[in-house]
Amino acid sequence: MISVRSGYKTAATTALLLSGALFIGAAQAQEAVQPEATHAVVQKQSVKASKFMVATANPLATQVGYEVLERGGTAADAAVAVQLMLNLVEPQSSGIGGGAFMVYWDAKSKKLTTFDGREKAPMAATPDYWLGADGTPVKWFDAVVGGRSVGVPGTLKLIETVQQRYGNQDWAELIEPARALAEGGFQISHRMASAIAGAQGEDKLDIFDSTRAYFFDKDGAPLKQGTLLRNPDFAAALALIQKEGSKVFYEGQIAADIVAAVKTDINGGILSLEDLKAYEVIERAPTCAPYRGYEVCGMGPPSSGALTVGQMLSLLSHFDLPALGQGAESTHLYLEAAKLAYADRGLYMADSDFVKMPEGLLNQDYLKERAGLIDPAKAMVKAEAGNPPWEEAQLRAPDTQLERPGTSHFSIVDAQGNVISMTTTIETGFGSRVMTNGFLLNNELTDFSRAPEEDGKPIANRVEGGKRPRSSMAPTIVLKDGAPVLAIGSPGGSRIINYVAGALVNILDYGMDPQMAISQPHIVNRNGATDIEENTPAVALVSALQVKGHEVTVRDLNSGLQVIQIGKGELIGGADPRREGTVMGE
Repeated sequence: MISVRSGYKTAATTALLLSGALFIGAAQAQEAVQPEATHAVVQKQSVKASKFMVATANPLATQVGYEVLERGGTAADAAVAVQLMLNLVEPQSSGIGGGAFMVYWDAKSKKLTTFDGREKAPMAATPDYWLGADGTPVKWFDAVVGGRSVGVPGTLKLIETVQQRYGNQDWAELIEPARALAEGGFQISHRMASAIAGAQGEDKLDIFDSTRAYFFDKDGAPLKQGTLLRNPDFAAALALIQKEGSKVFYEGQIAADIVAAVKTDINGGILSLEDLKAYEVIERAPTCAPYRGYEVCGMGPPSSGALTVGQMLSLLSHFDLPALGQGAESTHLYLEAAKLAYADRGLYMADSDFVKMPEGLLNQDYLKERAGLIDPAKAMVKAEAGNPPWEEAQLRAPDTQLERPGTSHFSIVDAQGNVISMTTTIETGFGSRVMTNGFLLNNELTDFSRAPEEDGKPIANRVEGGKRPRSSMAPTIVLKDGAPVLAIGSPGGSRIINYVAGALVNILDYGMDPQMAISQPHIVNRNGATDIEENTPAVALVSALQVKGHEVTVRDLNSGLQVIQIGKGELIGGADPRREGTVMGE
């Protein structure tokens, strides 16, 4: 068995942390809600194996995934054990009360496919869902807390659907590790304790009885690192799911409990039993873009992830980044590509089952023309959306709604060569704050635009009954000569696209190994100001980027990249140093 090795910050890193220059504008740049802050940065080294590998955001989840693979289980089997353990030990990020996207490589058929387990709006929802009594959109955080923000969860049905098709292990046995630990208790990690402490008060984690009783002690203080935390309600729910599968969640007792739970005194929801019963996981064709001889493939709509990552890389393919190397010049090009891609994202991308989207968003001639808008010497203040080829143009208004980071990612390669890249979420850290049966419910409906239209033009990502909100989640599998060579993804809200695209550039252009690639400082742009990760050497680029016209803020940028590189007879994995994740393989 090979597992990740880690250590504390080096003296050089500590010196950087103490440098006042690294905090330029950091306080001003913080959003009102930063649900997942970087609580610790731990140096890690790439992990190597030859048979199988799993990379997740928590050591206990990695361990159960490893054990499934070790006894001959498939990636689909391991995904069940991993997701349910993540639900227990990092409940602020994902769980069966949320949704997920999975990119799956089937080694037997040599086929790549994707599974959409995204949450859905209640069928009774209308475009004015997020308008207040005065007819204007409610404030974002005012919409988050309570049952009204809860969409129909999809994660449980997703992992069940994929395991039934591709698994070889007993369903109940895959659930047992999480059930047993929920019953017996686990020690709260530093990251979970920090998240709880950061979500009290104004972030309202303690506003409902169920969440207050679980995450806080009898005196109302947030539970501390090392506290033994038992979750008998979740253990009981998992026992039901062991016996009855997802049916009890979507049609049985747990479904009834979810519907009752969303009827909160604060922002009561309209989710119904019929909404839960009607939920289906959708298998969709992957969305792929060429880059440097590779095919970079991921999740299409309702995710904007693969389309926007694909656009960014296609735009960058017209510049020789390997020759430029890392530095201000190549960073400037990357940021300009991001602006152009996010502009198209804001105008066009949404649930394609409800909204007609341009066919040509990844048309390489269109993107070559867009790349011509990038001036190597000067930054554009804000990019405008382009006019990609499509059959039926529709007047639209841009959507600037940005998801907040409350998400997790894991990558798995099994001994048979099957590959999973899965990003899983409850949206904001701790979701809607509504808890039932020991798990949190998502606030995914706040990923819709709260305004249905602008200047009389509809916004593509507005609320509609049964629609899935646009996402930035970008689980990715990279192919070379028709076979997978990389599985990668990250949490991080609307910055996920930047985190994944940046790591891909580090690996495919600069030849970094996985751990080095995802440990690099983040520099991102979402078609506005440029964010640079605080407390890192990247802050040295601030002046050079400002000279080119970039507005720059320095701030905490918390990703959770988990990556596995697949070579001939060798797997190399990396876990994001900004979270507590690990990699294990054999």
